[in-house]
Amino acid sequence: MGLFILRGTFLMVCIGLGEVFRSAATSAGILPDRPWIPWVVFLGILSLALGVIAVDMSVKRKPLDTISAVYFGLIVGLLLTFVAGLAMTPLFTPPMADAYTGEQLKPLVQLVLGAILCYTCISLLMQTKNDFRFLIPYVEFSKEVKGRRPYILDTSAVIDGRIADVVEANIFDSQLIMPRFVISELQAIADSSDRLRRSRGRRGLDILNKLRANPQVDLEIHDRELPEFAGQTVDLKLVALAKHLEGKLITNDFNLNKVARLHGVGVVNLNDLANALKPVFLPGERLEVRVVKPGEEPGQGVGYLDDGTMVVIEGGKDHLNEVVSIAVTSMLQTSAGRMVFGRFESLRHASRS
Repeated sequence: MGLFILRGTFLMVCIGLGEVFRSAATSAGILPDRPWIPWVVFLGILSLALGVIAVDMSVKRKPLDTISAVYFGLIVGLLLTFVAGLAMTPLFTPPMADAYTGEQLKPLVQLVLGAILCYTCISLLMQTKNDFRFLIPYVEFSKEVKGRRPYILDTSAVIDGRIADVVEANIFDSQLIMPRFVISELQAIADSSDRLRRSRGRRGLDILNKLRANPQVDLEIHDRELPEFAGQTVDLKLVALAKHLEGKLITNDFNLNKVARLHGVGVVNLNDLANALKPVFLPGERLEVRVVKPGEEPGQGVGYLDDGTMVVIEGGKDHLNEVVSIAVTSMLQTSAGRMVFGRFESLRHASRS
């Protein structure tokens, strides 16, 4: 809305300027034999304004660092030109120079010097923007977000789908960042010729739309391309972005988890979070579970709890499709999941299926 108001105001101002020039030229009687000239000037100013607005609208992603370098380079260059002009004033005044010659040469020398200084300042800032980000031209302005450290979403976390339920549970109190290159990767997966990959990609896009539609979720699409992104894979781009924003990654990717921790970036692994919320069973505790398939070892049976935890049952192979009572012997916790090992105690009841 602010941009529409700005563009409308700019267009009205240009129309007013064009009318002023047209009226002034008509009143002064300039080129009386060509009365259409003032209207050409008016239409020219209007066309110029429309062209500026069209160029502004066509360039969607504006490089803030380059624009800042140009702005501040011009300011510094013009300031140095002004100071240099004051310093050279004695050179263009008598007795150092003829009065008439000095008045003619001074503007020309300042113009050439100004062009050289402005170019030098802009070039210097553009070439050193990655080394001197603490300088004023590279201060990044971002909206104030809740929480201290934002969370950057990975492709695997969005495709997994559980992130939507976790966010709705108000576990994350900081802003969620969705990089544009991750959305591009999701779209590429959704357009895949493989049916399974296509379904996973579309589910990821649906989850992302669900998060954006939730007014309680502070989700931002990050469009900026950092210099560190050049030639990097998606995983390394995520790590670089997390370091740049001083945030944490949300992922299910085991390898990305390791790489991020190697670079000192905090990671929230949804699998670890889900495993941490699963109930803990102590040795000797009794459970009831349905044996759904034989295990890898002789006599073993395998069942699953309601939360998906795998249960390996010694002596359970002979009770397939039956609910049995087991005594827990041990548990195995990994990033991939949790496994419970138990010993068959007694048969509860057979399956009705």
